[in-house]
Amino acid sequence: MRCRIIFCGAATIALVASSAVKPAGLEPQLKLPQAVWNWSGGYIGGHAGGGYGRTSFSNPHGPSIYGGIVDTPAFLAGGQIGYNWQNNSWVFGIELDASGSVSEGTNTCLAPSGFVVSANCKAGPSLFATGTGRLGYAFGALGHTLAYLKAGLAWQNNRGDVVNNYEGGWPQGKTHFDDGRAGGIIGLGVEQTLTPAWSVNVEYDYLHFGGPNVATASTVQFPPFAILPADTTSLASNYHIGKIGLNYHFGADPEAAQWSDAPLYGKSAGSVPPIFYAPGWSFEGGSRLWLSRGRFQWDRSAAHEDEDPGMLISRLTYHGLDGFSGELFGRVDSPWGVFLKSNLGIGGFNKGKDNDEDWRPHEGLSYQNTLSDQSNGRFTYYTADVGYDFLRSTDYKVGGFIGWTYYGQSSDSIGCVEFANPRNRCLNPGDNRIVGSQDTQWNAPRIGLSADTMLTERWRLNADVAYLPWSGFRGRDYHLLRDMTIFDEQRGNGGGGVQIEGVLSYSITKNISVGVGGRYWAMWTKKDSDSLCSSRGCAGEPLTFAKYSMERWGTFFQASYKFG
Repeated sequence: MRCRIIFCGAATIALVASSAVKPAGLEPQLKLPQAVWNWSGGYIGGHAGGGYGRTSFSNPHGPSIYGGIVDTPAFLAGGQIGYNWQNNSWVFGIELDASGSVSEGTNTCLAPSGFVVSANCKAGPSLFATGTGRLGYAFGALGHTLAYLKAGLAWQNNRGDVVNNYEGGWPQGKTHFDDGRAGGIIGLGVEQTLTPAWSVNVEYDYLHFGGPNVATASTVQFPPFAILPADTTSLASNYHIGKIGLNYHFGADPEAAQWSDAPLYGKSAGSVPPIFYAPGWSFEGGSRLWLSRGRFQWDRSAAHEDEDPGMLISRLTYHGLDGFSGELFGRVDSPWGVFLKSNLGIGGFNKGKDNDEDWRPHEGLSYQNTLSDQSNGRFTYYTADVGYDFLRSTDYKVGGFIGWTYYGQSSDSIGCVEFANPRNRCLNPGDNRIVGSQDTQWNAPRIGLSADTMLTERWRLNADVAYLPWSGFRGRDYHLLRDMTIFDEQRGNGGGGVQIEGVLSYSITKNISVGVGGRYWAMWTKKDSDSLCSSRGCAGEPLTFAKYSMERWGTFFQASYKFG
């Protein structure tokens, strides 16, 4: 069901784009549409998007000392149908939409003490559906731009597991849930008419859901040895989602494939003419400063081939990795609608924490969690895409693309403080030696949508949504607080990811613009990835299950120059 909805959403976008008898080219047409656009009427379309979610798990055994919240990055795609009524510049509407989602996250839960074996909680939405009312205001000389708010009811299907971590030979405890829940949604967006029949919108939505009460398995406490009885945990989840949508409006004149070449924006005497996209070759390039926060997580399983890989023996979580990067970006457009675009960046950070968790009840340590600071952080990245604008004119471009992305990150862990289990000793307070380091490298193909439109004479909106159908990971984790330095060779593949960004820019001149934008990147591997311990001290150890995930998100500022 999930895959069907995702591919149906993608097919809807392709279908509505290809059904136009006369695609909007760059040459002006003789037929002139009405001077002022009216948003009244029905529409149908498709969308793609993604973003960040969190699912929280309550703790029946008391307040958790760590964890309890699972990060769930998500990619989604689907379709929508709606109807608008316009009164002067005010637009009222209703809309129904449905999306399939690819998402999965894990984190520690049910950790009331260092003497109790805590659990590994997994969650991820698979389906969304919403019914909303919309209130908008059409502006611009011809009313082609609609800014709107929306609110209403939402529904999701959230699935996952609560798995007891390694209990030293005690029978494995696991609970699975696959539950549909109603909730609410609020959002805002901007929609721009492209032709009398087509419009594109960029939207942000916030969704919130209550959740089911999920049974938990009994678990081991040591010391003193005891069995904590089975109980229940309650769930709640929320999501921040960005989307690009393409709509076909019923009742439009099928012969009016595009607007006339008359200016779309009001001009006062002596004002600068509207800035249109060039009909031939053009190049735009510039630089950005990205202020961002990062996260990396490595789950190492204690399971054998016949056991659940969700049962963990250790986990490393690097979080709060605040840094900044500088990058160069560029896009080349051809007269035929084919385009190339890319960016390349390098940055650093000296903030953040590393939580190193272990479950070793056979050694008298039910649960331990040491905390280290991060320093000497570095990250590099690039994207490279080739695409085709299936809808384009002098003031908009909407297209699809395929490409590749890379992200690499490394940092050192300094100091080591145990805060979960006093039976475990680490470094003394104030001892800030380097105790470990982590190198990571991610590679993934990208499939996405890009929309670029002039909202007014000088204001421009651009958005990209990319789905990563596969992620390849390579890493190395160094352990330095040992008699002999050892390291783990880390490998992972499969999984997926999402990359979204949006930019609002202002044209100072015909060629120079400045802007501000937001970006969210996430990648993860499958649960059946592996990790190989590789050093003289542990050579020959068998492969173990492992799962890897990363996120980086933040705000950027850009300046660009356009030729052509």
